[in-house]
Amino acid sequence: MAKHTFSTLETFLIFLLVMMTAITVSLLSLLFITNGTIENHKGKCFPATQSPPATQGSTSPQGSTLTQGPTVSQVSPVTSTPQPPLFQNFTGYHIGVGRADCTGQVADINLMGYSKSGQNARGLLTRLYSRAFIMAEPDGLNRMVFVSIDIGMVSQRMRLEVLNRLQSKYGSLYRRDNVILSGTHTHSGPAGYFQYTVFVIASEGFSNRTFEHMVTGIMQSIEIAHTNMKPGKLFINKGNVDGAQINRSPSSYLQNPESERARYSSNTDKEMVVLKMVDLGGNDLGLISWFAIHPVSMNNSNHLVNSDNMGYASYLFEQEKNKGYLPGQGPFVAAFASSNLGDVSPNILGPHCINTGESCDNANSTCPIGGSTMCIAMGPGQDMLDSTQIIGRMVYQGAKELYASASQEVIGPLISAHQWVNMTNVTVSLNSTHTAKTCKPALGYSFAAGTIDGCGTFNFTQGTTVSDPFWDTIRDQILGRPSDEIKECHKPKPVLVHTGELSKPHPWHPDIVDVQIITLGSFAIAAIPGEFTTMSGRRFREAIKAEFATYGMQNMTVVISGLCNVYTHYITTYEEYQVQRYEAASTIYGPHTLSAYIQLYKVLAKAIATDTVANLSRGPEPPFFKDLINPLIPNIVDRPPIGKKFGDVLQQANPTYRLGEVVEITFVGANPKNSAENRTHQTFLTVEKYEDISATWHIVHNDASWETRFYWHKGFLGLSNATIQWHIPNTAQPGIYRIRYFGHNRKQDFLKPAVIISFESTSSAFEVVTT
Repeated sequence: MAKHTFSTLETFLIFLLVMMTAITVSLLSLLFITNGTIENHKGKCFPATQSPPATQGSTSPQGSTLTQGPTVSQVSPVTSTPQPPLFQNFTGYHIGVGRADCTGQVADINLMGYSKSGQNARGLLTRLYSRAFIMAEPDGLNRMVFVSIDIGMVSQRMRLEVLNRLQSKYGSLYRRDNVILSGTHTHSGPAGYFQYTVFVIASEGFSNRTFEHMVTGIMQSIEIAHTNMKPGKLFINKGNVDGAQINRSPSSYLQNPESERARYSSNTDKEMVVLKMVDLGGNDLGLISWFAIHPVSMNNSNHLVNSDNMGYASYLFEQEKNKGYLPGQGPFVAAFASSNLGDVSPNILGPHCINTGESCDNANSTCPIGGSTMCIAMGPGQDMLDSTQIIGRMVYQGAKELYASASQEVIGPLISAHQWVNMTNVTVSLNSTHTAKTCKPALGYSFAAGTIDGCGTFNFTQGTTVSDPFWDTIRDQILGRPSDEIKECHKPKPVLVHTGELSKPHPWHPDIVDVQIITLGSFAIAAIPGEFTTMSGRRFREAIKAEFATYGMQNMTVVISGLCNVYTHYITTYEEYQVQRYEAASTIYGPHTLSAYIQLYKVLAKAIATDTVANLSRGPEPPFFKDLINPLIPNIVDRPPIGKKFGDVLQQANPTYRLGEVVEITFVGANPKNSAENRTHQTFLTVEKYEDISATWHIVHNDASWETRFYWHKGFLGLSNATIQWHIPNTAQPGIYRIRYFGHNRKQDFLKPAVIISFESTSSAFEVVTT
């Protein structure tokens, strides 16, 4: 690369950036908590909706006082919940399913996934749920918990807190080895629940409000599953889902050996695996589906919290099975879990230059005019919401067919194996004579370029294998120089941020990660702490299946469950790593990461197959940090306009609407993040139909419905409006309807602590007609 000489403008920019950085560090120092306490508003996580109070436009007198206190990670005193007696004389497993809301705050917080500054939450499209599944052998001793959560990824802090609370409630029943927490990887959920600095920066602080809401929701879903356990049977089925994905880094995939690629018909994994759960009478209980696809149909211009395409698949399946229930309610639970989705996009029309329309499906994903920021992949719909529903319906339909025809019963012992491993120093055996090591974490230049699903900023491009003196100088001035050791270890990755050598205010990336496998007979779930690419997943599954076979467990079905327990970005193959597209630049432990994981999980597979799990070492326990940076957005008092009160209607409904039209009503609002603290109301809205026979209003939609939208418009000095939309479906029954708004406002009198007060309001009635 030609030597970069700095112009006067570039020199000035460097000086300006250094000065801005110094100011930012000073401000962060003021914000940083030094006394070990953070906001800790605890409360119970409720189902999505309840019947709203009957008073129109009234303000509830109920409020909650805000307090501060430490978040404790130490093991609490065990108050073990008694285990209900289990019927043992049957063949199969005890099965319990549970679902609970874990949405967190839907305003004044970044959305987690794209790491795009300014992509903050401004309302709600759908609620987020934690879906828990417990399976136990007939005697109830050996059991497992699998939880699929509608969030970007599971953080280590979240897992440690859940394990601590499980131990406090159930003793040794649910542990690090038999509990898997997996994120669906929606990029439209709230951030703010991490402890490592890279993710805290991306979240713009740690939000204990959201952390508590999520953890409480996870716990409640497990508690519901635990309570509802009953004898049942498990069945698996596998089949292809076509037309829902593309490989977003095809040039990287082509680096893999031709002989290996020739064994597969596609550069994405099209196979879906479904685990069907029924009781002994054949009645449906739930399902878990694993399929490799990124939930990024909702792009980085979105500001509404939602569960994206995989959440829509869950919504469709649960609505189908839970007839007569509102979304988020009903006994049947359907989880669509993540798999080896690292290089898999749902934006099936592929990358095009948004300024010219020409294809930009090239090794660097760049456009002739505008570079990489113009190269964006599009979904099949008219807009991102339409694309979300099209892809989600494809996934749902595939799972529905596999569920209906599932006949291969899962039988056999339930065994779980887990270790904590320091991934920064794993010696990998390459062959009989050569070894290599993993590296301290680092992010490469192409990480900053983003992907065709959501590009980065500045002049970064995918496929960058050499550093730029300009950006190296900026980094060195702000963060210090990376060591020669870390640069050498990560080659050919040019190190942009040497996260493994940064420890202030806390380590920037995890060193200690979870490796875990749980088997039910011939079915194995491998919990992966990151995002495998397509070929990485194929190599991993093949190696683990072969290891099981070597020690007598033949014909195992191995599923990859991604984004589990702790997040460590991506895992590419060694060959894909060499060309340094986004996924490779985000493989933080270096070129031999995949080989290290295969080696580590083979140890677990061997231990399970040889009945030596008890001999596995625990490994080094990960840290739990308490002193975290507060969110940069402060809590302020909500205020209605002069002469108005919270909930007053500013824009009323029209008298009449037709099917397919949109009802839109605007209210005097309050910050919806308050509703993550005071949960008097468990929905921001209801759409209600008047029933002539009973002379009552019947709820037909809540804020978990995909037909509704809740927008929050932030004003100045605590003023805000809330707009509710109902996109009337063609299936709506003609009749008289109304829309209700439920909110919570923050109030603080002089020298008194703040309180959160609930309020509600109702629109005028309107008629829906068919013609």
